[in-house]
Amino acid sequence: MRRTPTRSRWRRVALTGAICAAAVAHPAYAGAAGGTAEAGGPAPPATWRADLADVGADDVNVRYVQGDLRLRSQTAAPASLRSVPGEGSQVLAPERLGRPVNRVRAGLDARVPAGAEVAVDVRGRAPDGGWTEWLPAGADAAEAARLPFAVTEVQARLTLRAAGTGAAPSVQGLRLRADTDAAPRASAAAAPLTYRLFATREGLVGGTTANGHVIQPNDHFVALPSRRGLSPKGSAEYSVQVCGPARCETAPVWDVGPWNTKDDYWSPPSVRESWRDLPQGMPEAQAAYQNGYNGGRDEFGRRVANPAGIDLADGTFYNVGLNDNGWVDVTFLWTGDQTGKRFPTWGTDVRVRQASTTSSAVLTTLPGPTQVRVECQERGERITYDGHTNDAWAYLPDYGGYISNIFIDVADAWLPGVPEC
Repeated sequence: MRRTPTRSRWRRVALTGAICAAAVAHPAYAGAAGGTAEAGGPAPPATWRADLADVGADDVNVRYVQGDLRLRSQTAAPASLRSVPGEGSQVLAPERLGRPVNRVRAGLDARVPAGAEVAVDVRGRAPDGGWTEWLPAGADAAEAARLPFAVTEVQARLTLRAAGTGAAPSVQGLRLRADTDAAPRASAAAAPLTYRLFATREGLVGGTTANGHVIQPNDHFVALPSRRGLSPKGSAEYSVQVCGPARCETAPVWDVGPWNTKDDYWSPPSVRESWRDLPQGMPEAQAAYQNGYNGGRDEFGRRVANPAGIDLADGTFYNVGLNDNGWVDVTFLWTGDQTGKRFPTWGTDVRVRQASTTSSAVLTTLPGPTQVRVECQERGERITYDGHTNDAWAYLPDYGGYISNIFIDVADAWLPGVPEC
């Protein structure tokens, strides 16, 4: 394992909702964030304007020119989608709000040619530091993103897609409005969701993923057919555990595919973006291939040639023990009841063990820096690595095992705010 330098959290995060026709700025979104309520009245909504000129390292194939956010190339798209028209995205700076909110609307000022698309997604940061999934946000109450719980930090993402003719959209402004909706929310599952899925090897070395990563030989990441769980470039904010014939590996979601781009099949049908008549956990591609669903075709009208619900980068594919496309168990680590606190790890090939000793069984490995959820910590075997010595071990409920606190990327040997097991 090798030490990697501590990195600050990424400056921005993503959120997705399709707006398929030209939109104008909504007058209700004027004003600055915050505000105070009149005595006895409801708190006013928080409103703010996105800074489209702030194009940075975690943005993909977009540029800001003469007051417009545009595609840099009208033909460049994620390599996994192959023949799809040009696509790009901007992850906007998170907005800290003065009070909790759980409903977000987006007012878009854009020029969208026929067949092109601009999508706005938003997400909120949970008390444990994790994020909700990206959810589509529109201008009207019926199109608002309804977060699963109240948050005080909101982030938005813009995705631009060219038409098949090559005509591309441009965005002149984005205003966001957040308030509180008292309607009840569905409770989360007690444990992260796990499904048996057909996995394919992505390959495509030298191509670019949906979050802007250039694919390397022996890479470790996965692709899912929805942007709702897409991590920004270089981060592991949304990760899955893949268990194959040989072993399990935890890998970040860095790409969109295979086959579809709006199929969050792990979501309940009531909130699934597309294909809501399919059972939860059933990818549209699997239903199309096995049962002739949707005429046996994907969202682009292509004939589905296998039932894949996940693509694995080469390093992940071979590490879990696959030599050909095949079935694996996949756990969506950001789902379920998110108790505990989140911390970043450092290093490569960090082993998650069954107990707090180096002699206990290895359950899985973390191939690179990963956001992990820590439920509790305990004293175990005292180990020394890279000049650090510690006998504290963190229990990771998403993996059912322990890692040494040495590999938790914080200064404290005993993690702050985490109870003893």
